[in-house]
Amino acid sequence: MASSSTFLRLWLTDRARDTLLSCVSKADLPAFRLACHDFSVRAAPLLFEEVNIDFRASTFTKPARMAALDRVGHHTRALTFTMAHTPETFLPPLLDPTTGEEVTFTYEPYTPTSRDSLSRLSNPTYGSWEMTDMLVKQYSPLFHAAANVPSFIRAFSSLPNLKHLKISCPGQEAVQRYRRSIVDYALISLRIAVERSNLSSLDTLSLISIHPGAVLYLNPIMGFGALPNSVKRWKRVTNLTICMDSIPLVPYPPSDHLKLLHSYLHLFASSLTDFVFRWQGVKGLSPLSLDKEVCLQKASPDMACPRRCHLALRPLKFEKLRNMEVENLVVDASQISSFITAHRHTIRDFNFEDTHLRSGDWDQALTPLTRISGSEKWKEKVEEVMDVPLLLSPVGLEEKRVNEALVDYFTCKPRPSRPSMGAWQKAGSRSRELFGGTPEHFRRFLRTSVFNSFPSSTAFDAINSSLKSDDAERKDAVKKGNAIFAFTLKNNEGQEESWHIDLKDKGCVGRGPAPEGKKPDVTLSLSDEEFGKLVAGKTQAQRLFMSGKLKIKGDVMKATKMEPVLKKAQTAKPKL
Repeated sequence: MASSSTFLRLWLTDRARDTLLSCVSKADLPAFRLACHDFSVRAAPLLFEEVNIDFRASTFTKPARMAALDRVGHHTRALTFTMAHTPETFLPPLLDPTTGEEVTFTYEPYTPTSRDSLSRLSNPTYGSWEMTDMLVKQYSPLFHAAANVPSFIRAFSSLPNLKHLKISCPGQEAVQRYRRSIVDYALISLRIAVERSNLSSLDTLSLISIHPGAVLYLNPIMGFGALPNSVKRWKRVTNLTICMDSIPLVPYPPSDHLKLLHSYLHLFASSLTDFVFRWQGVKGLSPLSLDKEVCLQKASPDMACPRRCHLALRPLKFEKLRNMEVENLVVDASQISSFITAHRHTIRDFNFEDTHLRSGDWDQALTPLTRISGSEKWKEKVEEVMDVPLLLSPVGLEEKRVNEALVDYFTCKPRPSRPSMGAWQKAGSRSRELFGGTPEHFRRFLRTSVFNSFPSSTAFDAINSSLKSDDAERKDAVKKGNAIFAFTLKNNEGQEESWHIDLKDKGCVGRGPAPEGKKPDVTLSLSDEEFGKLVAGKTQAQRLFMSGKLKIKGDVMKATKMEPVLKKAQTAKPKL
């Protein structure tokens, strides 16, 4: 191919080359790089832009692997560090080999400043030679790999352009939260590596499926090898996402873990602009108002440490917070009101999703908005959103949520954890009938493009209806497609949303790039306007692709099978 002048002209054209590379799936990029040196150089930024590390005993100690990371690490922008809790990660008691008695082990991270191998060998890794000998004999190689701080520092030093760090430690059961775990030692090493590496671009941190005790080891204020300037490194983080395993509220919430969470969030108080927090499992207390929780203010003999000094917690205030979303909470209306008041000068958007009010109502919780705006006009907007929340993004919603909205509307039944519907609740059945007609009429009204910022996306509803209406046709489409097709649309405001058509298993359409737990085989990215033309038959996918208006990632051959499916949006008949 290199001898072809036509291909050379194509390859040396930046736009054409970038379009070609975007069409190559990530699974095929390794083979693509083997073609020639230039292919390898051009494909490397795409292949190593996102790196996933599933930590093992040899992850950061194998020389060949570390040499490869030195070569390609500068391409990495997002890193996902995963270490799941398993029976092998929990540490048994450390026993004295002579007496058989349990030995207390106080961990101090070993961070040698000298690169001289003789100097490193002359000092014990774990405090003393006796302790080091016991740990080497009784604990698995995975523990020593997790506690190998120098190897973590070397690995992260190879990622100078890292922008987004994701940490995932799933699988810890509630009964195991006070046991020693190898995962916690790995988190200490990871934190020290971030603090001592030159990661000037790192501004986004995501703690995905994290256990409550993890924030103790990720907080530099708590010690474990922290330096005086460690806090400054973490204060550069402006975007924080935390998905934490729930802390049961009965018979009492463990104050230790909640206080650790409160202290960790204080670390970002001066820098955070975007904050997302979710409890995984049962509902938990609001992380934004733990200083107002009674269980953290008064001593109780039932608590894990009843003699601990119960000093008042400092209120949590983010100086630059603009966007906030919390989910799966139990909170008081007064706590929400206090939060809005404290952040009224900076916050632009806040969302309390799946939130249960223990006391008060949503009118009381949102009272500060009246003082801030100087009037109660904001209630008109809030009532509209809360009455018909699906109007904001109706297309592609789950059938269950649509049905719930219909029941709430036509029975005047207020939904829990939401502000009251106000005047809409008082409307008579005749008024609702004149406005919404039948439930099926209202269902179409919820999904109409008038309220949707992606008008052409209504085609996905038509395709879904067509697939559901004829079982034989659906099975034929799955047989021919045999793939998950993702569509990423961009509207005139620059917003992006994704939908998928699953023709691999179920033969259905949904919101998001793929069904939960799966990945798309091919992703088509284009504007909402061009997608509308494509569905209407006013243009062809090949023409959009050649003009650069359509970008394809993944299996390009699969993408050629999409046009017959999209035509179902034209032939689908609306249900009256």
